[in-house]
Amino acid sequence: MKQLIETIVKPLVDHPGDVQVDKDEQHHRVTYKLSVNPEDMGKVIGKQGRVAKAIRTIVYSAAGSHHGKKVYLDIID
Repeated sequence: MKQLIETIVKPLVDHPGDVQVDKDEQHHRVTYKLSVNPEDMGKVIGKQGRVAKAIRTIVYSAAGSHHGKKVYLDIID
């Protein structure tokens, strides 16, 4: 799943080397924490959060059936 997130995000940003995805797994939930260069934050979030929402939709639909747990994607700087 980390690779999927990186594959989606890296073409969107100017600093693909700074893209990092960490996984935090708990009993009933899995949280992926996406970290990008501060200059690229706007590109990942998009106007009115549309890009972030699209990324989350893809990740949730792909990961929901894969993990059997609730999946979250946090975008942090």
